[in-house]
Amino acid sequence: MGELRVSKSELVDSYGRVHRDLRVSLTDRCSLRCTYCMPADFSDWIANDSLLTTDELLTVIGVAVDSGITQVRLTGGEPLLRRDIVDVIRGINALPQPPRISLTTNALRLAEVAQDLKDAGLQRVNVSLDTLSAERFKAMTHRDRFNDVIEGIKAAQAAGLTPLKVNSVLLKGVNDDEAIPLLRHALENDWNLRFIEQMPLDAGDLWARPVMVTADDIQSELEREFTLTPVPTRGSAPAEEFYVNGGPATVGIIASVTRPFCSACDRLRLTADGQFRNCLFARDETDVRSIMRSDSSQEEKIQGVRDILQVVTKAKLPGHGINDPNFIKPDRPMSAIGG
Repeated sequence: MGELRVSKSELVDSYGRVHRDLRVSLTDRCSLRCTYCMPADFSDWIANDSLLTTDELLTVIGVAVDSGITQVRLTGGEPLLRRDIVDVIRGINALPQPPRISLTTNALRLAEVAQDLKDAGLQRVNVSLDTLSAERFKAMTHRDRFNDVIEGIKAAQAAGLTPLKVNSVLLKGVNDDEAIPLLRHALENDWNLRFIEQMPLDAGDLWARPVMVTADDIQSELEREFTLTPVPTRGSAPAEEFYVNGGPATVGIIASVTRPFCSACDRLRLTADGQFRNCLFARDETDVRSIMRSDSSQEEKIQGVRDILQVVTKAKLPGHGINDPNFIKPDRPMSAIGG
């Protein structure tokens, strides 16, 4: 990827937020078809030759780390569908000042690669799982793979990819009766459970606020059985954490829609096809793939990426505006963005 020759700096926007977290979508493809994410017949994938190569990824991530990024989250789509996933992680971990590396996955392939990922430098995983019912899982994802997810979770824990976070989205009339069972199961199996409000980032037109399960709904349901006490420090974390029955176990709620946390956001995103965006809900993107594939020297490419990072960060708005009546959701689904 070439030696980085840029000086250490910080990525600070015009509202004083210092950006330390980069979410990287490695592919927009996914092996599930979760109903709140994409239609069952979705096939509008990004062309393979538009995805950043391993070397291109490592160059861009290296510049980001040299510019102040201290945590890299690999996402998708499903990042484990990327055949060079172990090489990507190994390359990030080999940077002069490697960031913390985590990965969000549906866990279908996790059992077979968990130890290799750990050995390459991955530190922990987030697993998406919305139900404890195999039949309901099949209905929600259009795939009969529930047992593979559970085996993947066990393999991640055995490999030391911990703390293991499990992310769940509740949908009215579908799985909103599972908040308490999911938390019970998480406590019994040493999962760090986090409920995520459904967001307007599906690949169709499925999201509607009036039928969304809100953070208030989730918290009220959990408090029917558990005592929840707010964890006093949150920082820039997207999840509002609560001690369960006095702790030490916690449960988190990520309420991007009804309790936005934009004022503390420290995240930037690199899409699967090499576009920087400064917010999950941003409608503007800035191309770095064209810089990486230009005839410029490696030093010029690195400087170009560095300059774009600064510009994208400075242009970040104070909030995503979901609560604004004029909010327009991004054209691209979350699978391409790097959620």
